[in-house]
This record gives sequence, structure tokens and C-alpha cells, in this order.
Amino acid sequence: MMARVRVLYFASLRDASGVADELVETGAVDLRGLYLQLQSSRGLVLPPDTLRVAVDGEFARWSDPLREGSEVVFLPPVSGG
Repeated sequence: MMARVRVLYFASLRDASGVADELVETGAVDLRGLYLQLQSSRGLVLPPDTLRVAVDGEFARWSDPLREGSEVVFLPPVSGG
């Protein structure tokens, strides 16, 4: 089953993807599957376990299922002082 979600990219993920956000139609069943798909199509190099993921404004687990119309945010680690 396909789901359409809005994906937002921040920091290094925005730089790598070349976009700030996009609508993605995916057959992935969970958030990890979506990220792995985007790694392939967008050239993202950070492994999922180094990121946080949020759905509709709330932190989520990589194993959470995708929901049609959701907003998914992948948050890379931030450094600085």
C-alpha cells in the first residue's frame, strides 16, 4: 500500500538532499523503510541510528508505521557550542 507523506530535511540532511521539504509517495511500511528509500534516492549518508525522527510534531520510533498525509522530520545530530 502506498502512502504520501511530507518529508522535511534540516541541517546536513537539507544540504545532502538539496531540498528543504518534499512530498514523497512510498511503499515503505515504517519510518526506517522510508529513510532507507530516501538514502538511495536523495544520497543521504547518515545512518538512521544517528538521527531522531518525528511524525506530526512528536518524536517517533523507527519501527512506527507510516500514515497517509503525515509530516515526517528527520533530525540529524547537531554540534556546536
